[in-house]
Amino acid sequence: MFGRGGFDSKQLKQMMKQMGIEMEELSGVEEAVIKLSDKELVFENPQVQVTEAKGQKTYQIVGKPQEKEREASLEIDEADVEMVMEQANVDKEKAKKALEDAEGNIAKAVVDLEES
Repeated sequence: MFGRGGFDSKQLKQMMKQMGIEMEELSGVEEAVIKLSDKELVFENPQVQVTEAKGQKTYQIVGKPQEKEREASLEIDEADVEMVMEQANVDKEKAKKALEDAEGNIAKAVVDLEES
């Protein structure tokens, strides 16, 4: 089974299959992205191998990543928009824009709208 030359790939694949482990190479992968809290790791044209064992899949990415800063996206809650609309007596569009400018701070958004 294991000679001087290393592993016999056919026998290794057969043993893995008997243990319920399947491996395959994903073809046509253009990009793989791992999103972290402060940055993204972007792999262009990587090699991706999928291993499935006991119903779980494991993805292995091979390639050189490029690090990119992540832009913080601010999600404005609809209830906050309505509160700013009522407090500053403005329409929905102005209330939402004010909240975005105030980075979600309701009090600041209302004060800014009242001052303008």
